[in-house]
Amino acid sequence: MTARTLAQPPRGHRLSVRGATKRFGTVPALSSVDVDAEPGQFLVLLGPSGSGKSTLVRCLAGVERLDAGQISLSGQLVGDGRRHLPPERRDLAMVFQDYALWPHLSVAENVGYALRRRQLSPSEHRRRVGATIERVGLTHHAGRYPGELSGGEQQRVALARAIVAEPGLLLFDEPLSNLDADLRERLRVEISTLTRETGATAVYITHDQSEAFALADRIGVLDHGRLVQLDRPEQIYHQPATAFVARFTGAAGELPGRTFGASDGALVRVQVGAANLLARPIGVLGREASVRVLVRPAATSIAEGAAAAPDAGMLRGVVADVAYRGRGYDHVVEVQAGTLSAVHSPRAYPRGESIDVLLDPQGCLAFAIEKERDTLDLTTVTVGSGGSSVQLAGRPSARE
Repeated sequence: MTARTLAQPPRGHRLSVRGATKRFGTVPALSSVDVDAEPGQFLVLLGPSGSGKSTLVRCLAGVERLDAGQISLSGQLVGDGRRHLPPERRDLAMVFQDYALWPHLSVAENVGYALRRRQLSPSEHRRRVGATIERVGLTHHAGRYPGELSGGEQQRVALARAIVAEPGLLLFDEPLSNLDADLRERLRVEISTLTRETGATAVYITHDQSEAFALADRIGVLDHGRLVQLDRPEQIYHQPATAFVARFTGAAGELPGRTFGASDGALVRVQVGAANLLARPIGVLGREASVRVLVRPAATSIAEGAAAAPDAGMLRGVVADVAYRGRGYDHVVEVQAGTLSAVHSPRAYPRGESIDVLLDPQGCLAFAIEKERDTLDLTTVTVGSGGSSVQLAGRPSARE
C-alpha cells in the first residue's frame, strides 16, 4: 500500500439507531438496540455467533428490514419498519467476508463497478479507479481477474471497491476471518488507515476481541440481540458492564468466591477456596455475597522468589500445561477453586510442578452471581496475546 499523509476531516454520516428490533420467525435477533456513531468514527460491534451483530449491520445496509425502531443517517430516516430505503440510496458501501467480487471482471472493472451510478467522464472514472487501486497496492494487478489473486489481494480489491465512490458509511462484515493470522494483521492496519483517510464513518463487526480493540474508536458488545455495553475500548476492558463483557474481552479464568469484611477503598475482599484475594467490584456487592472473580491474563504472574506486592493475592496450584509464545511461556495452572490459563513467565515450569500464582487486584473483577445464563453464553474466548483460548459451553442460535 502506498504511503499517505493526514486523514481527511470527518465527512461521514452521523449514525443513529433507536430501538432497533428484528425477529426471524419467533427468534429475536435484535431487541431494542440503540447505537450512535459520530461522523468519521470507527465503531466495532463485538459479539459471539448469535449475538445479532450481523443482523444489525445488514439492517444498516438496507439488506434486512427492521420490525421496529429506526435508523437515521445524518438526520435522514432510512428505515423504521415502514419506510425502507434500498442499499443503493443510503450512500454506503460494504466489505464482505467472502469478498463478493465479480469473477468475470478484472480488478479495475470490479473497482470501477462501484462508480456506475456516478455521472463521471471516462477520464475521471479512470483516474479515480487508478488512484484507488494504487492506494491498496494493486496497480500491477489492475488487469487480473479475481481467480488469479490471493485471498489477501482479493480483499484489497473489495476494500478499493468500497472506498472508490467515497461513501459516507463503510460497513465491514468480518472481512478478515478467512485470512491467515499474519495477513489478518497486515490488512487490519490497512483497513484502519484507509478508512480513517477517507473520513467515512465505519461500522465493523467481529467476534475477535483483539481485532476489535485494535480497530475501534468505540466498541459495542452484543449478547443475544441486546447491546450490553457501548464505550471506548479502554472502558470496555477496565470497566466491563457485565460478566459476559468481561469474559468476552479476555479472561484467564473464573473463580467462585465469597466477599467478606469491608471493602478496601475501590477493592473488595474475596475468599476463593482457602485464599483471600482483593478484587475490583463490578456493580454493587453485598457483604458475604457469592461472586465470581474473572481474572484478566495480565493480572497473573508466577512468584519466583521476589517479594510480592503488599496487596497481591496468591494461589497455590499445579502446572497442567505449558506453551511457548515467543515472548515467553504461558501456563495453564490448576488451583483449588478452578483453572487459570495464560499465566505468563519468561521461563517454562514443567507440568506437574507446584507453583504460586500472584494476582494483581486491578485485573481481578468480582461480579455478583445473578443467573445461570452467565455461565452458558460463551463459545470461544481468546485470552493472552499468544492466542491461547478457553472453550466454554455455549448455546447455539438459529441465526446471528
